[in-house]
Amino acid sequence: MQVTLVLTVALHVLSGVFWSGSTFTLARTGNGLAQRLFRPQMGAAVVAIVTGGLLWFLLHRGPAATTEYVLALGAVCAVVAAGVQGAVGARSLREAAGAADRPAAPARLVIAQRAAAALLAVAVMCMAAARYV
Repeated sequence: MQVTLVLTVALHVLSGVFWSGSTFTLARTGNGLAQRLFRPQMGAAVVAIVTGGLLWFLLHRGPAATTEYVLALGAVCAVVAAGVQGAVGARSLREAAGAADRPAAPARLVIAQRAAAALLAVAVMCMAAARYV
């Protein structure tokens, strides 16, 4: 189990760092990379969420305590962030493919990145604080 746990934590952290880091960067800069990073971001989001679920299964069985409630709040925020990015990003990619004269980073895509960044910030804070509450 130790090897499984180490690999799961490593995948969770690496994918989460890419996902949150790219989201924070795109939320701040609002440049045209948002459409190019959509698929890698969504891939990292899926890996982070799946490995987070596996970590929950491996480490948090039994009755819920304060730690589990804090982690659950972070998990919900992460899933909502992925949903926001996925819905708006997919729509933006479809529109960009259909019209070459559209701007590279529509305003709603930047707003979605900012909303996702706020949600991911809460998720990261929950993960960091869960052990100490």
